[in-house]
Formats: sequence, C-alpha cells, structure tokens
Amino acid sequence: MAVDPDKIGVIAGSGQFPLLFIEAAKKAGRRTVLIAHRNETGDEVAAAADEVCWLKLGQLGKLLKFFHSRGVGETVFVGAITKTKIFRDILPDIKALSLWNKIDSKQDDAILRAVAGALEQEGIQVLESTCYLQHLFFPHGVLTRKKPDNNQRLDIAFGWKNARAIGALDIGQCVVVRNRSVLAVEAIDGTDATIIRGGNLAKEQAVVVKVRKPGQDFRFDLPATGIQTIETLASVRGAVLAVEAGQSLLFDPEAMIRAADEAGIIVVGVSENLDGTLDY
Repeated sequence: MAVDPDKIGVIAGSGQFPLLFIEAAKKAGRRTVLIAHRNETGDEVAAAADEVCWLKLGQLGKLLKFFHSRGVGETVFVGAITKTKIFRDILPDIKALSLWNKIDSKQDDAILRAVAGALEQEGIQVLESTCYLQHLFFPHGVLTRKKPDNNQRLDIAFGWKNARAIGALDIGQCVVVRNRSVLAVEAIDGTDATIIRGGNLAKEQAVVVKVRKPGQDFRFDLPATGIQTIETLASVRGAVLAVEAGQSLLFDPEAMIRAADEAGIIVVGVSENLDGTLDY
C-alpha cells in the first residue's frame, strides 16, 4: 500500500504522553495510527486515535504489517514501557526474535535503536517524539517558591555528575543523593522506585537529580517528570527535584508545581554551561 502523508504512526506505552501526542498531531492535521500495548497503553489513548492495533510487547511483525496496511510512513515512540516486562510479559514473534538475537547489549538505547532501525529498513521513518510537543520541555530556573540552599546546591552538582555518568553507561537517568553521597541509582525499575529506595535511606531531605543521557536520542526514552514524581518524593519526605532543562519533558506543570509548593519540595530546571558549571 502506498504511504499516506496525512497519517502518522504512534507506538504507545503507558502514561499521558501518548494522549498528548495524539491531540497535538491531530491539531497539526495528522491522522493517528496507534500501536497500543496490552497492559500498558490506556483505553483513553486508544479512543483518541483514528486507527488502533492492540498487541503484546515483542510482536514486531504484527506492528509492521499493520503500519504497512494503513500506509504509515512516519512514526514516533511515546510513553513508557515497564522495563521489567522484558523478562516476564513479552510475546516475541519471529521478526522480533531475529532482531533480539542481533543486539549485543539489552540496554534501553540499544533495544530502541535496533527497533527503530528495523522500522526504517521497512520504509517507516522514526521521528522525534517531541515533534509536536516542544512546549512540554522542562523550563529553566527555580519553579517553586522555595529555593535550594547552599548544601542542596552542592548536592545537585554532585548528583548531576553521577547521573551523567550512569547515563553514559545507559544504566539510567536519575540518582538520589544527600550530603554528597549517592543513595540510589536508577536502573530497570524506573524513577519512582529509585526515589523510594534513595528516600528511605536518606530518611528525609533527599535530592533527586534527573538528566538526559549523553548523546540522548530524542526519538525515544526522554526523561519525563510530573505530579506523580512529586507525590513519590513527598512520600519519602524528599527535598529537591533537579531536572535538566530543555532536555526532558514536564507534564501538568501547574499541578506539579502546586503540589511541590504544598509539600515544601524545591523544583528546579538546571542547565550546564560550556565550562561544566550549572546554571539555574
């Protein structure tokens, strides 16, 4: 079937990002063809799309067949996939198994780049997930009423260096620190679990730092925060959320900042200068 330029594929995980993307794409005049993952993608996302195919993680051949039958020539990856499902809730078809066996590293970027490569070999271009949503980038500066004190600024700088290091190894994008000690490092369990692990060790006043990976591919796996992040940090009496500005996504900013102010949590968008110093 010929490519329909009005259509855009949406390969969706969980969360609100897929719904926000579909709404923005429609405003831009695109028809959305959705790949929805069972036990991940919300029903409201499926209801918003023009066409939908439900599948389980690993059904790459089914995905390609659906896109080709609908004339999809461009697609995006949006929303999270629970990473632990790689080990317990995957139904790989022959196409996926063949691809999986060619991947040396089973880390996030390696898997996603391999899937993107397979799509592009089939004539389906993978676009940046933010192509219609630049307004969702995390802003620069202190966003809350409270500002970080000197000790917290030192923790932000310390956490930044360590978060960047684990990102370079494709381990995660977030660390939890207190008094220049790393209490938790994000791994396959995700940001919220990392905050809980680190926050419980800190007892209180934990500082969470979340950054992009060096060489971050904006087509997928962008860091994202929202009100759920604040609620999780508040549950362990955390003190600071520092996020790299312009390199990650912020959902429901007004509600998030309101919740942070109510909990006494500092939220700050941080930028790195050419000389390595931090600015906010």
